[in-house]
Amino acid sequence: MKTAARRATFVTIESARDRERLRTVVLPEHADLAALVAERIVEVIDRETRAKGRAVLGLATGSTPLGVYEELIRRQQAGDVDFSHVITFNLDEYYPMAPDSPHSYRRYMWENFFAHVNIVAENVHIPDGTIPRDRVADACAAYEQAIVAAGGIDFQLLGIGKTGHVGFNEPGSAATSRTRIVTLDTLTRKDAAADFFGVENVPREAITMGVATILDAKEIALLATGEHKSTIVGRAVEGEVSADVAATFLQRHGNVTVYLDLPAAAELTRINTPWVLEGVDWTPAMVERSVVWLAERTGKAVLKLSGRDYAEHQLSPLLARAGSAGPINGQVFNRLRDKIRGRAKLPAHERVLVFSPHPDDDVISMGGILRKLWENENAMVVAYMTSGNIAVFDHDVTRHLDFVERAAASLGLDVAAVKRARTTITDGTAQKAPGDIDIAVVQNLKKFIRESEAIAALAAVGIPASAARFLDLPFYRTGEVRKRPLGDDDVAIVQRLFEEVRPDIVFVAGDLSDPHGTHRTCKAAVERALARYQGQRPEVWLYRGAWQEWSLTEADVLVPLSQDELKAKILAIFRHQSQKDTAPFPGGYDDREFWQRVEARNLETAARADRLGLPEYYAMEAYVIQRD
Repeated sequence: MKTAARRATFVTIESARDRERLRTVVLPEHADLAALVAERIVEVIDRETRAKGRAVLGLATGSTPLGVYEELIRRQQAGDVDFSHVITFNLDEYYPMAPDSPHSYRRYMWENFFAHVNIVAENVHIPDGTIPRDRVADACAAYEQAIVAAGGIDFQLLGIGKTGHVGFNEPGSAATSRTRIVTLDTLTRKDAAADFFGVENVPREAITMGVATILDAKEIALLATGEHKSTIVGRAVEGEVSADVAATFLQRHGNVTVYLDLPAAAELTRINTPWVLEGVDWTPAMVERSVVWLAERTGKAVLKLSGRDYAEHQLSPLLARAGSAGPINGQVFNRLRDKIRGRAKLPAHERVLVFSPHPDDDVISMGGILRKLWENENAMVVAYMTSGNIAVFDHDVTRHLDFVERAAASLGLDVAAVKRARTTITDGTAQKAPGDIDIAVVQNLKKFIRESEAIAALAAVGIPASAARFLDLPFYRTGEVRKRPLGDDDVAIVQRLFEEVRPDIVFVAGDLSDPHGTHRTCKAAVERALARYQGQRPEVWLYRGAWQEWSLTEADVLVPLSQDELKAKILAIFRHQSQKDTAPFPGGYDDREFWQRVEARNLETAARADRLGLPEYYAMEAYVIQRD
């Protein structure tokens, strides 16, 4: 095995960790997190195989470890690591679960990792979801014995669920628990509902390593990414040990590292309110954050904060720098006020390229500014990066087929041919289980449904169909929830669009908490294409909206919307009828429809600004301008 010629260096977010009960590493970029964890695994494999001829890894599934597995594959193909003497034990598996099911963790591991490295098949251990019920207890005991026979787990990789579960150790799991069958928590099943096309299809049970099994590992790495994990991460890292949050049991282990991206770390004290821990670097951004926090904590407008407010809320060091509250208040008020840009302050007569990961993200997240940019006579192109076809229910296809059959004669179509096609499609749909891959013609029909809805939504905000581009990136074309890794073909398509449009301004989804990582992959495609682009680099604006909104302190631009403009934005979202009422992939942590989330967030952004004493508007969208 070759040794890596050089070690990568990683920038971590450092500050006081007084309240953290676990060693925690925060990295600005998701890719850096994956690379750092993969590097540690390579080090463990090298050390253990040299010492005892084998290394034993405990592995996890889900979207979070995918980057780690991709990096390990790359390192193995480069000759930096050898898996031929590695033994693996996976944390869990749904029960019952066929090994070839698209939902099977066994299939996940082979498709995303094992099939691409030189591991010996006999060294792979994954709980068996097909064991008869009366033999499950014996199989769990045998799994424990196999771990012991291998010499114990040298390195255990973990994710964390919304309930704080590690593996499938749900709230109430005992610290002494071992591999066993468990009943899944309602929230866990709800989180998984998108993968199974409905919570009713999610298994109610799973086989999982126990808490004690996990704690027996010599070294543990807990990974978390995205804002939706921030609250439970804060509880796991800074909270008391409790059976209500199984991840807190990791505090009893002597060799645990928690690896987080910045959004997942958002609720840690050193990230959220570092000024309460120690002296901080009072940059303008830090001053803004702390003063807005103080205003919201005291319920006062920014310009009404007093020196006493600062002194009573651990901000005396900031007050001492300025001598009095007035100059600080004025600085922050002006900084916030200058972020507000009505139509007159937005770009005009520019070339604007909007990237929408799915066919509805554009109007969900930036339906207000889209109309304003068009009215400002910008040359607009809206690029829909994936077809979004997997997020269309079969009944929507049936409805459209019924229309075509009824309209066939009027359209001059062969009525008999339409009937035959409909019968073929209906028969295929009837035989399909939830989550099974659609036949090719159905995949195409679902793609066309999403495209027609996107065109209709653009029209609702005044933009013509000619502005739309449907990229249909190859990574998405699997017909199932799991996607391929981003490839050169994907990047080349995006790069060609850059060459065609030569944009001055680019809008990209910065909302990276989508259930299956499509937004993150699409953002990576844009970034890689931009790195290859030979033209003048455009200004990049990041939007959110489907799952979060940028906060007032994070945002660089606040775009006010009138009541009529917000109504038009919501009507544009309604044009995506296949996603209305019950979206197939709403995300497991918010029951509301997308338009309801958008309305609430845009109203709250404006209301929050109003409470701080800024000009009063009906609603607001927020954007971050990416800095090089």
